[in-house]
Amino acid sequence: MRYSYGITAALLTSGAVVSLVTGQPAGAQVAQNDRVQMENVVPRAGAPSSFADLTAALQPAVVNISTRQRITVENQNPFAGTPFADLFGNRGGRGPTTREAQSLGSGFIVSADGYVVTNNHVVSPPDNRAQLEEVTVTLADGTEYPAELVGTDPQSDLAVLKIQRSEAFPFVHFGGSTEARVGDWVIAIGNPFGLGGTVTSGIVSSVLRNTGSGAYDRYIQTDAAINRGNSGGPLFDMQGNVIGINNAIYSPTGGSVGIGFAIPADIAQPIVERLIDGEEILRGYLGVRIQPVDDDMAEALGIERNRGEFIQMVSPGEPAEAAGLKAGDVVLKVNGEDVTRDNSLSYIVANLAPGTTVPIRILRDGREQTVRATIGRRPSEEELRQQQMFSGNDDEGASPMAPNQGGGPLAELLGIQAVPVTPTIARQLGVPNDTTGLAITVVAPNSDAARKGLSRGVIILSANGTPVAQVADLEAILEEARDSGRNAVLLRAQARGGQPQSVAVRLLDE
Repeated sequence: MRYSYGITAALLTSGAVVSLVTGQPAGAQVAQNDRVQMENVVPRAGAPSSFADLTAALQPAVVNISTRQRITVENQNPFAGTPFADLFGNRGGRGPTTREAQSLGSGFIVSADGYVVTNNHVVSPPDNRAQLEEVTVTLADGTEYPAELVGTDPQSDLAVLKIQRSEAFPFVHFGGSTEARVGDWVIAIGNPFGLGGTVTSGIVSSVLRNTGSGAYDRYIQTDAAINRGNSGGPLFDMQGNVIGINNAIYSPTGGSVGIGFAIPADIAQPIVERLIDGEEILRGYLGVRIQPVDDDMAEALGIERNRGEFIQMVSPGEPAEAAGLKAGDVVLKVNGEDVTRDNSLSYIVANLAPGTTVPIRILRDGREQTVRATIGRRPSEEELRQQQMFSGNDDEGASPMAPNQGGGPLAELLGIQAVPVTPTIARQLGVPNDTTGLAITVVAPNSDAARKGLSRGVIILSANGTPVAQVADLEAILEEARDSGRNAVLLRAQARGGQPQSVAVRLLDE
């Protein structure tokens, strides 16, 4: 379950939804939620006196999902560099070992032939050292099935699995989340804390909630209890339709405080269909960093508060720069759609096809004008992370990282973490695109590296006279120095906007 600790401007969910096409012959199977409507389980006037009949009809299509992951970790020898280094043989060595990790979540079957929808974070290991080895889907009756991972979409946090058996599976289909109203009754079914099928009820608290987490940051908010393990489970309306996929909670305590979030069905359903069909998920992209126009900014600019979004930065080489957009512009409309807190620039652009040329209405220096932009392709989450890694105001000096807590020899011996300099990172740091080196991302405050002025954004060009292009290059030099009994290395480093300098940095005591 993902956690949110701050809520910003609300965004409006839009679009139409149709039932998921499963490829089954017409009339061959009946969805569990169709049975709800045929049997008039819930009176149209409101909530039933009991949710038992509704639950009995829907629960067979809701599943528990468990994963098994293999994580590669480095052994740490407490006697490394001493005469006792080989005292315990390979058990104390630095060779990598593996350990097992598990995760639990929820999901629901959307077709009689066994397609299962869940959250991407339920089945995707959060650690890049981990590898997904096995996914198991457990039905409400306790039957377990091995699952195949059909496709994932990290940006919307959706994933599709496939299970198989000779007879048809019970299933449910998506409903129209745009029809949900604040105050409508809903129920959530899932696997909180690994307890198995658990049902909670509540109402729709908001249909326009934004938590500040990306282009698809549009959620249905509910006070139905949602906890760790509910991720990927369905949020049903009183007609038994899936109107949301439980995804995150706001919680200062780690447990449910009555503020849960679900991905709206009208966003999820088209993505799920494309994942089932094996299609690539393509989204539009401009390449700007934006912020909503709040009261003070609206007052300063002389515009309405809920109108437009302010461009803080334009990424070099991206479609926004090619279109002539600049920092300080206020984007008012894109392709004829008003940009508001209920209809954000990110959401409008993400839903435009890459390669489309659209008009963009902006406010610049107090006057409105229109530019035309050709929409680019939205990068992956990893590419976006790199693009934003060194943007904005980085803290001067050291960052809060304790040494010897992961990060390999770089963290253990120098107290830093770093990444290879790519053209994207080079542009952020203001150096030539062909610069080779390692950009520091984190520095332990108690390290000699911090005392010598190394900080986030500094580029390490060489160590002991040898150029470094990959983290492994620097790690090898550090280990060679340690094994030779030297307690320091000579780094050639370049601070942002500065000239390369050499600095001797002492290794951390192990």
